[in-house]
Amino acid sequence: MTTDTNAFDLITIGRIGTDIYPLQDRVGLEDVETFGKYLGGSATNVAVAAARHGLRSAVITGVGDDPFGRFCTREADRLGVDNRYIFVDSENPTPVTFCEIFPPDDFPLYFYRRPKAPDLNIAEEHLDLEAIRNARVYWSTVTGLSEEPSRGSHFTAWQARGRREHTILDLDYRPMFWESAELAREQVQRALQYVTVAVGNKEECEVAVGETEPQRAADALLDHGVEIAIVKQGPKGVLAKTREETVEVPPYWVDVVNGLGAGDSFGGALTHGLLSGWSLDRILRFANVAGAIVASRRECSTAMPETHEIDAVLKESDYVED
Repeated sequence: MTTDTNAFDLITIGRIGTDIYPLQDRVGLEDVETFGKYLGGSATNVAVAAARHGLRSAVITGVGDDPFGRFCTREADRLGVDNRYIFVDSENPTPVTFCEIFPPDDFPLYFYRRPKAPDLNIAEEHLDLEAIRNARVYWSTVTGLSEEPSRGSHFTAWQARGRREHTILDLDYRPMFWESAELAREQVQRALQYVTVAVGNKEECEVAVGETEPQRAADALLDHGVEIAIVKQGPKGVLAKTREETVEVPPYWVDVVNGLGAGDSFGGALTHGLLSGWSLDRILRFANVAGAIVASRRECSTAMPETHEIDAVLKESDYVED
């Protein structure tokens, strides 16, 4: 497959699905009466978040030949994501994800991805290697390494890209997608030799490199050859480290409604900041506010903020560089 267009600002690869989220808070799913339907899946959400900042984004993924698949493909396009690389898997249904909303910090997720999610059937034939090489940012997640043929396709894409600048791995580890944490660590450490930026929370860093203390986790990621290691610390903020610089910024506080999309909004904002050539401090503060805005809203994809919304928060608050 080859592309006939100019380079994308961002190409992501990985999960897509339909989020079915309750419109009632602090109620178990067995008692929820009303739901909203939204585009979901981490890689797709990051592409949407980047599109909100005016970036030309696309996602490589798969959907089932069903109404939810048609919804996802159409909704991605509506939200500014080029959907040309969303293929149809005729054998497997589009994933559906439910959650429960118990603010401020309890949001159980229920994934329906059986017998197999189409995004785990990404094969080499679905890869536009020229577009992947030329994308200004290429974003992958750990979930895509959990099964074949997706795993092999991820490595094919990385090899074609050649560890170009802004090749990002989201350490998004979800144990229900893996046989074991040990297998996940093995695959993540293979992947780290191909990427230049790694992003994850403390628990994800433990799976990736065996460290939860943020400074040691960042150092371990740098030892694997990445150029920027970003460790999210929850209520303690975010740490970013290169070989020359260490930056740590506090969180931006909001009244949380649903925290599930915050990391994907952070990812889209991180992409925007990197491509804008900002300092690490400015990138992290911008991305923290982007994540916080989504956490203050119910859904994920359609909650992603535009640049001016984040700029307004930064301008009106004291959340600026020390």
